[in-house]
Amino acid sequence: MSAEAKKIRTLIVDDEPLARRTIRNLLADDPEVEIIGECAGGAEAVESIRRRPPDLLFLDIQMPGMDGFDVLSAVELEHISAVIFVTAYDAYALKAFEVHALDYLLKPFTDERFREALARAKSHVELREARGLAESLRAFLRGRAAPEEETATAAAPKKGGYLTRFMVKVGGRVIFINPSDVDWIEADNYYIKLHVSGRAHLLRLSMKELEERLDPKTFWRTHRSAIINLDRVKELHQHPSGEYVVVLRDGTELKLSRARRERLQELLMGERD
Repeated sequence: MSAEAKKIRTLIVDDEPLARRTIRNLLADDPEVEIIGECAGGAEAVESIRRRPPDLLFLDIQMPGMDGFDVLSAVELEHISAVIFVTAYDAYALKAFEVHALDYLLKPFTDERFREALARAKSHVELREARGLAESLRAFLRGRAAPEEETATAAAPKKGGYLTRFMVKVGGRVIFINPSDVDWIEADNYYIKLHVSGRAHLLRLSMKELEERLDPKTFWRTHRSAIINLDRVKELHQHPSGEYVVVLRDGTELKLSRARRERLQELLMGERD
C-alpha cells in the first residue's frame, strides 16, 4: 500500500475487554490500519457500522443479546470489504466458514495466525472485493438459519443403536422431533438439513455420521446428498432422459442413482431385513 493510500478503517467488535485489547495491540504498529472504533455488543456495532462503515471488521460471534450473525443481518454488507470472525466455535462451524471462504480466528489464537488473517484481509480490502464478500456472507447466513431461525443443534443419544429423537432450538425453547416425522434429509455443505412437514432444521452433523445413527428399515440414502424416509415415498418416476427420481408425498422429487433403484424397489415392497 502506497504512502498516499488511505488507511484501512478497522472496527473491533467483541464483548470481552481482553479480546478487544489483544486485537488492538496487535494492530497498533501497523501503519496501514486505522482503528475507527471498538464495540462491546451487537447493537452498538450495528450503529457504528451504519454510521461509519469499516473496511475491515473483526467480529466476535458469541455475544449476549445480539450475536455476530445478528449484526451482519442488520447492516449493508456491500460497505464492508473484509470480515474476520473471532470465535470459539466448534469444528463443524469452522468448516462452514471455510466453505464460504470466510476467515476466522479461533480463540485463543497465536500472533502468527493473526498476521495471516490480517494479510488476507488487507488483500481483500485493496482489491475492493466487498460485493463478493457480501454474497459469501449472505450464502453463509442462509445456510446456518432455517426458516423462522429454527436450528437443530444436536441429535439425541442413541437408544438400541439408533436415534430416537432430534433436539431443535426454536428461539428460547427446545422441541423434540421424532425420526418418523422427518420426510427427508439433505446434505448442506458441512451440515445436514432435516425436512419436516414443510420446515427445515439445520444440524451440525455429516451425512455419513447421521446415516450410521438412523434405522435402515426406515431411512435410506438415495444418493450422496439425500436420505429419505421410506414411509414418505409416493412413487418412482423415470424421466425421458432415463433418470429416475423418488417422488415423496409432499411432491418433493429427489434423484435416484441407477445402482440404488432396484434395492429401493425391494425396500418399498417390504423387504427391509
